[in-house]
Amino acid sequence: MRMSKRIMKGSAWLLSLLLVGLLLTGCSAVQAGKEVKKSEAANVAVTDLVGREVNVKVPAQRIVAIGPGSLRLVAYANGTDRVVGIEDMEKKVPTGRPYMFAYPELKDLPTIGQGGIDTMPDEEALLSVKPDVVFVSYLVDKAKADDLQTKTGIPVVVLSYGALATFNEEDIYRSLDLVGRVIGTQPRTEEVISYLKKSQADLAERTKDIADSDKPSVYVGALGMKGTQGIESTQAKYPPFVNIGARNVADETGQSGSFMIEREKLVSWDPEILFINEGGFSKVLADAQKNPAFYQSLRAVKNG
Repeated sequence: MRMSKRIMKGSAWLLSLLLVGLLLTGCSAVQAGKEVKKSEAANVAVTDLVGREVNVKVPAQRIVAIGPGSLRLVAYANGTDRVVGIEDMEKKVPTGRPYMFAYPELKDLPTIGQGGIDTMPDEEALLSVKPDVVFVSYLVDKAKADDLQTKTGIPVVVLSYGALATFNEEDIYRSLDLVGRVIGTQPRTEEVISYLKKSQADLAERTKDIADSDKPSVYVGALGMKGTQGIESTQAKYPPFVNIGARNVADETGQSGSFMIEREKLVSWDPEILFINEGGFSKVLADAQKNPAFYQSLRAVKNG
């Protein structure tokens, strides 16, 4: 129990880093700006995040969002009331998806595919919900998007967060703007983009005058990587750490993105502060009960 409380206390630090995401989802229930009326719909050519020109009737009234992070962007854009179907993963793995807690009614919608990286929707299920547009994100190339659009006859618009396991703000801003233009909620997406920029500037300002030698060493474990992972799963250039100028021990590897480490490496790093991703939190707790000596060897755990 003492071990659990210590890890839970460390986990709370991670939640503070995720406040931006929670605040965005929480406030997205408030409509910002006047939406375009359905009677004013018109065919418009938009350019998506992989450079495809797509003809879409805007504002789209019936939408689906497939791929990791796609539905999140729709939620930020105040488009959840237009969603007519969601992926099975959204229903079964709500951890780390605050928009599913903000809009629990989404779980009652028809399932249009498995979900996850490198998966595409069930075409028959997708057609059955009759969407006006399909938003798809994360590593979907032009060929896959064109293929889905050809097979279904439904406009497919690709969104992006940047390369896998990164946070490319410019791609996110472009994606939010694109969603807003397609569903007619641009005032809202402009508000969200402005909020993100101000938040990033605020975080950078808070730590800009602190020398690296005065910063505690930190590590984040249990990051999801094609499924739930344990404490060995981490990330160099971890976006929340980058935004606050944290001294991430994993950065010394010279790698970028997510990767697995040996436990001995974590012991040698011995970070002063240990963050646990909520998605793998239960897995880490179970591991701590089986291997208490390993966790007790880490000063972050010993120091509470």
